[in-house]
Amino acid sequence: MKKIAIIIPFKDFRDEEYFVPKNFFELNNFQIKTISNEKGIAFGVDGGEVVVDFKLEEVNINNFDAFIFIGGPGCLKNLNNEKSYNLLTKANNLKKLIGSICISPVILAEAGILENRKSTVWSNNLDKKAIKILEKNGAFFENNDVVIDGNIVTASGPSAAKKFSEKIVEILS
Repeated sequence: MKKIAIIIPFKDFRDEEYFVPKNFFELNNFQIKTISNEKGIAFGVDGGEVVVDFKLEEVNINNFDAFIFIGGPGCLKNLNNEKSYNLLTKANNLKKLIGSICISPVILAEAGILENRKSTVWSNNLDKKAIKILEKNGAFFENNDVVIDGNIVTASGPSAAKKFSEKIVEILS
């Protein structure tokens, strides 16, 4: 059975970006573990509650086939740091599947793993900051719901959660 680590901020993750993929992965017989910056019960923006299995620094990269970063307002505040960068660098070096949705591709860019890669990220007409961060770190922004480049799958936000989930399952199967 393949194992997927879903990484969420302990507070204010985007509920549908977590629950839609998690449910789809489980329906397709993947084992899921939830990772965060703290242990306990993590809370989503819309009130969802999730028991965290591991803190970022406790994760054994070799125990998982994929690492999926979830967005939401708490994402950059809680996960845009060296612990996430280290996990991403190790996972990328081992060619593990890395997924990232909403604002979380910024973390991948800051970790240096989107350089010379196509990706997408959440933005709107008034806020293009995330796109600029990706481009500053060498990524090629594409304005699509889901973008796949090698072992990295990025998605633009909650409305892309189902398609994002389907692409990850397709790649891992």
